[in-house]
Amino acid sequence: MQLLVNGDPTTLSYWLNWRVFLCAIWVLTPMVIASFLIWKYDRSDNLKKSGEGRNQDENSSSLRNQSWKPCLKEVHPLFLMFFRMIAFCLLLVAVSFDVAIHGFELFYYYTQWTFTLVTIYFGFGSLLSMHGCFHHLKINNSRISKDTEQGLYVPIASEADGNGVKLLERFYHPGKSHALLPAGFWDNLFQALFQMTAGAVIITDMVYWCVIFPFIVLRDYEMNFLTVVTHTLNAILLLGDTALNSLEFQWFGISYFIILTGIYVIFQWIVHACVAMWWPYPFLDLSAPHAPLWYLVVAAMHVPCYGIFLLVFKVKHFLFSRWFPHSYQCRP
Repeated sequence: MQLLVNGDPTTLSYWLNWRVFLCAIWVLTPMVIASFLIWKYDRSDNLKKSGEGRNQDENSSSLRNQSWKPCLKEVHPLFLMFFRMIAFCLLLVAVSFDVAIHGFELFYYYTQWTFTLVTIYFGFGSLLSMHGCFHHLKINNSRISKDTEQGLYVPIASEADGNGVKLLERFYHPGKSHALLPAGFWDNLFQALFQMTAGAVIITDMVYWCVIFPFIVLRDYEMNFLTVVTHTLNAILLLGDTALNSLEFQWFGISYFIILTGIYVIFQWIVHACVAMWWPYPFLDLSAPHAPLWYLVVAAMHVPCYGIFLLVFKVKHFLFSRWFPHSYQCRP
């Protein structure tokens, strides 16, 4: 639905008024706070995970393993990898068909940003899963072969920390302390992408089905298959990945979600400042009398939308830790 602007956003008078000033506060202030939270908590959390001394390699390896290992020990990492690959293919096909039919104007919508972001998430996750599974199998095979060849020559020590006991530990827990990636940058990026995507999916799908859909039904709007797919498939696949993966979901991860929305709004402002065109959403029009109120409401909606997914994650941890106490390997 294309909505014409009430005023000309390419003129200076459109931007020099109190409504724009208030809307800018509602957009920029959360972005500044979000950036501070990322710097304070995400940075300190990563430093805490990195550890010192001997535990540094183990903690770093554990952080990297979260991106490709399932949350249950009985689930093979290949299953998560194939799930992500299939999800990526489905989402990529949906995006391609949508763009082929409606054109690149779709990317003026936040919904399409979210859907594309979910596609990138599963594509990136597929690469990390393939990398992790490849090295996992390679390390296991090489260690088993090496330990088998040298097994007859390894002394069985009587002490609890003897070489024989260490050999058995390495044999039954291969690759336990092996660093799969040279650095944790890509895994941290994937973690941030997961938290950003989760909040964006909830807010787009909930707003569509709870707010927009009832109005278009009253107007006898004809639903098409791609519209339904765009507002359902991403959430279903992301929930499936959440049930399988070992990623964490911290409360301060909402910062990435807020920054994504802020970047989208600023992008819309820049586009409309250069070209007088329709607004993808009516509440973005800064010339509307209640624009500051709309901006404030949408900004406040980020908290419950992110909280819904955080609740889903807490429910997953609560159930899996009780149903599979010896298999579940995620932090609360």
